[in-house]
Amino acid sequence: MKKTALVTGASAGIGKATAIYLAQHGYTVYGGARRTDHMQALKSYGITPLALDVTNEESVVACVNQIVEAEGSVDILVNNAGFGLEGAIEDLPMQDARYQLEVNVFGAMRLAQLVLPKMRENRYGKIVNISSVGGKIAFPLGGWYHASKFALEALSDSLRNEVKEFGIDVIVVEPGATRSEWGNVATDILLKVSGHTAYQDLTTKTHQLFTRLSKNVAEPLVIAELVKKGIEAKSPQARYTTSQLASRLLLCLKRILPDKQMDQLIMSQLK
Repeated sequence: MKKTALVTGASAGIGKATAIYLAQHGYTVYGGARRTDHMQALKSYGITPLALDVTNEESVVACVNQIVEAEGSVDILVNNAGFGLEGAIEDLPMQDARYQLEVNVFGAMRLAQLVLPKMRENRYGKIVNISSVGGKIAFPLGGWYHASKFALEALSDSLRNEVKEFGIDVIVVEPGATRSEWGNVATDILLKVSGHTAYQDLTTKTHQLFTRLSKNVAEPLVIAELVKKGIEAKSPQARYTTSQLASRLLLCLKRILPDKQMDQLIMSQLK
């Protein structure tokens, strides 16, 4: 039977590419985002755009209910909505930090809660959480972003074993540097928050690193292909990571290096 997918954050970047890619491969796709005006072009691919603010309870409930009423269930949930809050932990207002977690963590998990009853009833479901290499490795000035992705990874691990008996798979996808609006937004926030504080020097060096990384990024389609690979695998991996050498090398070094040496490696990239 044709499966129904909800892709959040579908107005740009990874979410948009994933929604289009799944629609092109026979899935019934709903794209959710706050900026519905940015999703009108998705209609030409047969995708239904829905207004979705993952931090608003009424919005997430209405979104899921609309799909269930039309299709019977959400078979595949791709939790992609998110953003990167950059800046020194000392500098960032706590209300901003809370919002980071509301979007990247609580929004994703609330959607999972809402789609799970039908998935359990159908004995089928795929929940794909778009994390990051930054869900395993934390760089300075990205503490709250990394905290959100570390949390998403941990919740995915717990959820995976909770729902496995019901025929539901929980899959984590860990992109490295990817072409999207994320980088520009994160850089703007970083400069605004810590560009003129005690962390100005570190901010300048981090901004320069972001600029270098932006010259060698993966296209969003690469992540969309990983999502499709995961949801169509008979026995999916718990995690899928991009094939970028730098990302794989960092993750490998994280597993084998003592913390102090890993810290030295990270800081050496900012010189």
